Amino acid sequence: MADKIINLRDLLVHEVQALYSAEKLIVTGLPRLIDHATNPDLKEAFQTHLFETRHQIERLEKVADLLEIDARGDRNSGIAGILADGERVMHKEASPEAMDAALICCAQKVEHYEIACYGTAVYLAQELGFEHAAVLLSSSLDEEKIANEILNSLAKNLVNPLAE
Repeated sequence: MADKIINLRDLLVHEVQALYSAEKLIVTGLPRLIDHATNPDLKEAFQTHLFETRHQIERLEKVADLLEIDARGDRNSGIAGILADGERVMHKEASPEAMDAALICCAQKVEHYEIACYGTAVYLAQELGFEHAAVLLSSSLDEEKIANEILNSLAKNLVNPLAE
């Protein structure tokens, strides 16, 4: 990531690089959630989002090209921490139903983080006149919001009642 943030463009670069690092970490973390999930609908939701995450990485590479920057930067310590917390949860003794509920909790923390980051990046890109970058970032933001809604629905209507 940039050593200095002097203006909004520098901040946008920082956010794009942070998102790129986050998505790369998530691509390695999601298979662990898939492996630990027992509910077939939850497994499918995680698998679908893994597919989307790979496309989000491609979008971020396109955004980086538009900004004429390298997408790679420092490791995203925020997502790394959230994923590490999730990993600790996966090592706890739990019923399959309670583990599924815990996995949703972990995944929603990731989604909320991403929603905040993508929302900021979309705004910055729009503010700076990078309209195509804003559209690409907005597509990923929409996917993150939908993933969060799916997780909410699974938790409320299926997984949490079984874990009670």
